[in-house]
Amino acid sequence: MFEAFTDVVPSFFGWLNQGPLTLTIFLHTVIILPMIWIYKQEKARLEEEN
Repeated sequence: MFEAFTDVVPSFFGWLNQGPLTLTIFLHTVIILPMIWIYKQEKARLEEEN
């Protein structure tokens, strides 16, 4: 999963470029989990109105 990180300037994008699994975990954490949380929040709000 992780290879030796040999970058001149260790950057965030270099870390993301380690492999497909790193990018997948990052995207799920940043985008998909908040979307699920917002979806449940809005669903509860809509059910409250009825």
